[in-house]
Amino acid sequence: MKRLENKVAFVTGGSRGIGAGIVKRLAAEGAAVAFTYAQSATAAAGIVAAIEAAGGKALAIQADNHAPEALPRAVEETVKTFGRIDILVNNAGLYVANTIEGYSLQDYDDTMNVNVRAVFQASQAAARHMQAGSRIITIGSNMADRVTDSHGALYAMSKSALIGLNKGMARDLGPKGITVNLVQPGPIDTDMNPATSAHAAAARSRMIIPQYGTPAQIAGLVAYLASEESAFMTGTAITMDGGYNV
Repeated sequence: MKRLENKVAFVTGGSRGIGAGIVKRLAAEGAAVAFTYAQSATAAAGIVAAIEAAGGKALAIQADNHAPEALPRAVEETVKTFGRIDILVNNAGLYVANTIEGYSLQDYDDTMNVNVRAVFQASQAAARHMQAGSRIITIGSNMADRVTDSHGALYAMSKSALIGLNKGMARDLGPKGITVNLVQPGPIDTDMNPATSAHAAAARSRMIIPQYGTPAQIAGLVAYLASEESAFMTGTAITMDGGYNV
């Protein structure tokens, strides 16, 4: 029996990059997976088709995390389709690069709305449907603990906020048997942060393991946190960054 057989997962931002890796891995572990996408409808449809062709269940939901009603609506659609939610993975995120003098107030609002408010809203909505044994897993960033370059202040701030939210939710939901954990990736080879980019060599020079990680590696950690094997782990942040922050 697969580790997540008969479980229902909901993943935000699941049509590309780390999110797509997570959706595919949870489905391979036996979960029915609903996931959101903002614009990549073709990619989302391809993921659903591949999962269904392998005998799994998947649902793609268009949702713009900038909109306050988007994720509560998506959670309700997931419950309507699959009956419940056992696993929430808050993955969708936004990176706006600028100097502190150059950011606009809109940049601040967009970053906090997508990276923090959406996590809060999805967690709140999903928790109302969760039973004992359920999991909330949030994808943060190693930049919450270490900022090595300029142009990342807003992103780092938003990801640092997730540490406090993660700890607080773990306290609130632990008595109900729900675990809450945070994954903090470092450089991961995706279309948004490719291992061939202009700054990739500088990133590798700061790492103990001088190579970019993969979405599949992050997905493997998420699958563990979603499983019964992690039942004694909650309120913690796990950094997977090739030793970047050491």
